Amino acid sequence: MNTRTGMPNSTAGGENMSVDIELLSQLFDQANDTAFFVKDAQGRYLAVNDSLVTRHGWKKKGDVLGKRSSEICAGDFGAVPSRQDDLVLRTGRPLIDQLEMQWHRPQHATWCLTTKLPIRDSQGQIIGLIGFSRDMRTLVEPAEIPVEFAQAIDEFEQTLSAEVNPAWFAKRSKLSPGRLSRLTKRIFDLTPGQMITKIRIAAATKLLQSTDMSVADIAHRCGFYDHSAFTRTFRNATGTTPSRFRQALP
Repeated sequence: MNTRTGMPNSTAGGENMSVDIELLSQLFDQANDTAFFVKDAQGRYLAVNDSLVTRHGWKKKGDVLGKRSSEICAGDFGAVPSRQDDLVLRTGRPLIDQLEMQWHRPQHATWCLTTKLPIRDSQGQIIGLIGFSRDMRTLVEPAEIPVEFAQAIDEFEQTLSAEVNPAWFAKRSKLSPGRLSRLTKRIFDLTPGQMITKIRIAAATKLLQSTDMSVADIAHRCGFYDHSAFTRTFRNATGTTPSRFRQALP
């Protein structure tokens, strides 16, 4: 795949336009809160932006190009993106807005929403993928957040009850499920379910960092029904298990 003809063609003004992935890379260099990438059929980087390079502790794009995620980020934090790549490349199914915790170097946690799409040639064969991980930002001022919704978040953060789900939030916030969904998307760029998961995992990471509580006790404290459910959700969000996360702390 070369940097110009390897991308799908689009029609503009009746003419085919071949998209240059190097041009896309330069465009995304202006987005400091987004890691952009294009990969070949083996999951190796063909193009990246500056943000992706710096957040993994590398100095220049040439240090990353030609490598897989598992080669630029050690351990589970690099293995999970590579497994995602393999799935997209093998099945052709896109990954859309996957909520994940990623790391800037040094150890600085950032919540991201990751999207990966397959790239196909003119015969429909998958020849690579394109995607980005964008850092989550609060999109409105605190004063714009409804009081009942803010109170519901505060109550949940204090208790982390296992019974909390989107229906609970809608009832506490005095909102219909549809309005709740639109509100969490506007404020956090998340679905209600993603927001709840983020709050639970964020609380768990703090306890793993600052206490000697057992993983099982942290799971219970953060509202997970059992150790295995906690480990599975934590790994889906962070790329590693709670135990390995704690071991990797400085």
